[in-house]
Amino acid sequence: MSLNHIRPWRNIHRRKSRQIMVGNVAVGGDAPISVQTMTNTLTTDASATIKQVLACADAGADIVRVSTPDAESTRALKEIVAESPVPIVADIHFHYKRAIEAAEAGAACLRINPGNIGDAKRVREVVQAAKDHGCSIRIGVNAGSLEKHLLDKYAEPCPEAMVESGLDHIKLLQDNDFHEFKISVKASDVFLSAAAYQALAEETDAPIHLGITEAGGLMAGTIKSSIGLGNLLWMGIGDTMRVSLSADPVEEVKVGYEILKSLGLRHRGVTIISCPSCARQGFDVIKTVEKLEDRLAHISTSLSLSIIGCVVNGPGEALMTDVGFTGGGAGSGMVYLAGKQSHKMSNDQMIDHIVEQVEAKAAAIEAEKAASEAAE
Repeated sequence: MSLNHIRPWRNIHRRKSRQIMVGNVAVGGDAPISVQTMTNTLTTDASATIKQVLACADAGADIVRVSTPDAESTRALKEIVAESPVPIVADIHFHYKRAIEAAEAGAACLRINPGNIGDAKRVREVVQAAKDHGCSIRIGVNAGSLEKHLLDKYAEPCPEAMVESGLDHIKLLQDNDFHEFKISVKASDVFLSAAAYQALAEETDAPIHLGITEAGGLMAGTIKSSIGLGNLLWMGIGDTMRVSLSADPVEEVKVGYEILKSLGLRHRGVTIISCPSCARQGFDVIKTVEKLEDRLAHISTSLSLSIIGCVVNGPGEALMTDVGFTGGGAGSGMVYLAGKQSHKMSNDQMIDHIVEQVEAKAAAIEAEKAASEAAE
């Protein structure tokens, strides 16, 4: 349930950027902030990579990046692109021929720094390949791989060096009359990354790809990314994003959506509002939420569910959710539908019943949406 129309302090005013296309996904302008991830399989193992791409797409990934370090990988990329339901970004470092091969293989976007692939002739060849095959380009500046002349100038990675690097790469593309690009300025340090992105947002209208690079494992990386990306998104900066975790790429997608959902910027799947539990709980909240997260993971329809252990906050939270359950003691609790008390339900039947209620609500929302679209 969105409260933005009656709670103006909830609104985020996004930075105005021009729009580009990554395959069939619009990035920038008024397009939804897209969620990306990257495969960690060997690209040469096309079957394993396709399997991972499909899992990520099923989790909601809008765009998936695939590393193409050698000619064998770019050959496999053609098969991967053909089987992927979402646009594929080819991750290129240094070798301009890989970029040309990836464009020919059907990549929707090339992740490359034009200044790192050689002389002006090579840049022109890559740009021409991108134009010929309808590729966009992501300029990917990273604090850990800044150009030597910038490190000599600034002595260390800093926001100024990262932005200067990005603007230099932008100029190379624009000098070749290429404008279908987005840009990122990533660092593993939250403060450095955030400062670089804020400065970059003042210097260009290009779509911005957000990321805190090498953020860490699932828990630490999620926290780090939530702080860094969350603050930038709150300021209205960011058109597409990747949460970089040392974890299954599907987890990156899930965390990305949770960050966007928490800010009201994207809505996908069931948002569960649950208490941390205490001695007042009328049922095992933690185990219940764990089971519900697993059993409701297949639902992509946006709706809300409150699971609260007792009546202190339960009824109030349930007023704001599509489906709710509040513990009441004596082995049962109250089910809420559309914010109103509906009926009691025993704790031992509660999980199955909630799953049924959520699935029914999701089906009703989708049917209403389909009817509305048909009427248009």
